[in-house]
Amino acid sequence: MASILAKTLTHPLCTRPRRHLNHHSLTYINFRPARAMSSSGSNQRMFQLKFDPLTGNSEWVVVDEIETDDASNPTQSSTVDLATTSYLDMLNDTSRNKAYRLAIDKTVTRQCHVLDIGAGTGLLSMMAARAMGTADRADNGDAKGQVTACESYLPMVKLMRKVLRCNGMERRINVINKRSDELKVGVDISTRADILVSEILDSELLGEGLIPTLQNAHDELLVENAQTVPYRATTYGQANIQGSEVITFQRCKDSSIEQIIWKHQDEEGRRGQLILSTSNIAQFGFQLVESTFLWRLHDLYNNEIFSSDTIQLVPTKLASILRVKAQQYPMHCDSLQEEIKLLSEPFKIFEFEFWKRPDSHGKAEQLVKATADGRVNAVVSWWVLQLDQEGTIFYSTAPKWIKRLQPNFPDDGNWCDHWKQCVWFVPGKGLLVCKDEDIHLDAVHSDISISYDLKVQNQKTDAGHRFDNQDFQLILSPERIATYSDNYWRRCVLSAVQNALQRKDAHLCYVADDSIFLATAISHLCRTSQIVVSFPGLQEKGLHYLQTIAEANGFSVDRLKLQNHQKDSTIMHDTDAKKVDLLVGEPFYYGCEAQLPWKNLRFWKERTKLEGILSKDAQIIPYKGILRACAMFLPDLWRSRRALENIEGFDHSVVNATLGACGNLRPPLEGPISPFFVWQCGETKELSERFTLMEFDFSKPMSSCSGKAKVQFAKTGVCHGFALWIDWVLDTESGILVSTGPDSRYWKQGVKLLANPVSIGSRDLLHSDEYHCVEIDATFDSSSGDLMVRDSFLR
Repeated sequence: MASILAKTLTHPLCTRPRRHLNHHSLTYINFRPARAMSSSGSNQRMFQLKFDPLTGNSEWVVVDEIETDDASNPTQSSTVDLATTSYLDMLNDTSRNKAYRLAIDKTVTRQCHVLDIGAGTGLLSMMAARAMGTADRADNGDAKGQVTACESYLPMVKLMRKVLRCNGMERRINVINKRSDELKVGVDISTRADILVSEILDSELLGEGLIPTLQNAHDELLVENAQTVPYRATTYGQANIQGSEVITFQRCKDSSIEQIIWKHQDEEGRRGQLILSTSNIAQFGFQLVESTFLWRLHDLYNNEIFSSDTIQLVPTKLASILRVKAQQYPMHCDSLQEEIKLLSEPFKIFEFEFWKRPDSHGKAEQLVKATADGRVNAVVSWWVLQLDQEGTIFYSTAPKWIKRLQPNFPDDGNWCDHWKQCVWFVPGKGLLVCKDEDIHLDAVHSDISISYDLKVQNQKTDAGHRFDNQDFQLILSPERIATYSDNYWRRCVLSAVQNALQRKDAHLCYVADDSIFLATAISHLCRTSQIVVSFPGLQEKGLHYLQTIAEANGFSVDRLKLQNHQKDSTIMHDTDAKKVDLLVGEPFYYGCEAQLPWKNLRFWKERTKLEGILSKDAQIIPYKGILRACAMFLPDLWRSRRALENIEGFDHSVVNATLGACGNLRPPLEGPISPFFVWQCGETKELSERFTLMEFDFSKPMSSCSGKAKVQFAKTGVCHGFALWIDWVLDTESGILVSTGPDSRYWKQGVKLLANPVSIGSRDLLHSDEYHCVEIDATFDSSSGDLMVRDSFLR
């Protein structure tokens, strides 16, 4: 079992399940199916790892290939909660859907064999079958007129079959539950395919295994010179003509350069034209930017200098011991456009072709001219998809500031969460550049990722630009690095610890989570205390980190002990017969950053397990958690999560409950509460005062609780839902509190979207058709960690 897991998690064609990263109560890690055959040879099983972040426990579960037809409760037909995926947002992307439909209609114009890799709900397969006018598979005597839908993710296969039945397509499309590199011509499919349709793209373009998938398809599954949808990607394509959701271009050619000409007529009848040079191959758009916020997300070494304390998470001689992974990070950069300084014009580097076999690795060198003085903190990238061979249908992930750079360039205005821009952090403080200076940019792409290196000619590289080499490095998320860089956060946490130590001598301190800051701070402040570190996620890596920085922070590693996580509970033997005087947590659990805020109440669960070994009047940090909320205007997020109906002529209503749709649901169905960075959710506005729903008292063992609030709206507008978060009370006597609300960019909030938007008015300006207040009821279930929230709007 372990060898299977190790093999499949690193296989390039197994990256498709990245669409299935969780944000809810249970995380499922998908890997290559382990198929156990029964005596009849017909029964197949796929194992998945289920993780409960409230307890930290995990177990293997079996996903049964046999479907159910329980239409009254669609979520029961899949072991895996597909509401945690981005499929719903992707299917609500009307620009994407229409572009694919137009491209498939243009490409599939004859009876042929069409292969859909990564078929999802089967939308592209149904488009191809309709365009071809395919008859039932049973009536086909040869390979012509075939549509094969290949999908490796079993829960999605089961859902796809429901969608096909709902649209009368189940006999027109051959569904295969395998990875594409497992397909065999003559076994799974009768012949090589004439046309490939696929959407195996992530925000980086390559991260879902596009290159190895295309390589295998061209080698094993496609005819020579096969047609593909998409055909290629092109730079500078984000444009949207008023009233249309798909970009159309006219292509012209002279003896030296090929151009794309965009023609536009606005609402007042004025005409404009924009000419963009392009090539016949896939390209990316890039830009160099300066941003203090982006700098703090990765450079703790230089930001820690500004802290007012003496804690050194990144000591001088260990500059790279704590860092983020060198990779591109998906991010809604439009939310940062007011605080980003652009230091170059957009430029392009790598070129990929979808219609022929791509290379696994590539290098590119380019000179980029700086357009202003500044310090390059990041490379922001995006891509533009050309879906048809003629170059008339495009889709872009470019940021909106492209319109600002090119006033004639159209603005799509289409916010989506399944594809974002990507950010590559330039190490250290960044690269100092002067206007008109040439920047040497080296880029390398592998099968699934892209990396960069920047330098300026004749400029010496200092420690601020590059990390020194070390044997041991601890990799954390950008948000965690930024939290540890935040001087206010550090002051709050340290003040709470110092106050607790003044109230009670701490002979034994217990760090109940993965907080290396608290473990370091307590080791530094309590020179004679014994310290037990839990580190449920970091485990030995966390202890190794503390041992490495111990000398720089003036404490002895002899006082540190790592808890044994093989046991269900902690007993006195684990603490050398001592009772815990100081119990602390941020709370933060490594690897669980994408969870709902109240999943960090795992700290309360851990505190409950320690009940028998807490000393009298033990100091607990945080002392209390407060569930807070506010009413929100969230039009972009609501549109992306609304219930599906007709998508380009195909009924998808059967998937709504399973995919966790929130809007336009039929009563009494409700969508789930999902975690989001509210500040990245497109257009947002708070419509009410922030209010308290309930409190969690960590001085007592964990228990279920409930709360209620009645809130007046402070502003008029349309309410799409509520943002919910937890404020952690670190010290109740001095009122030290750390908030994880919408103003805090380093934590995700929970968002409950309404079934239908509600028109609201303030108490001072009321209309008969508007609501002026809302009652909220919340219930927390301590056994599952689930939070139920119900709302009632009042006039």
